[in-house]
Amino acid sequence: MSAVCQVLGTSSGFGHSISHSHVRTKRRFDPNIQKKRYWVPSLGRHVTLRVSTRGIKTIDRKGIDVVVAEILARGEKL
Repeated sequence: MSAVCQVLGTSSGFGHSISHSHVRTKRRFDPNIQKKRYWVPSLGRHVTLRVSTRGIKTIDRKGIDVVVAEILARGEKL
């Protein structure tokens, strides 16, 4: 499973690891993805989402009903 947030859509960034001798090698910066289970009153059931920690803060700010409505409007399955 790829490291993509279902709320924000954030995915891996890419860059370089730089050693002491300044040799550059490719590396990935993965978002901090967590599996969270939320109760959604509008659906009347629990929903498990793969969200980044920034996505969890977005859910806290907007509310789970609004976020789930946005995800469903994009056509994603829950």
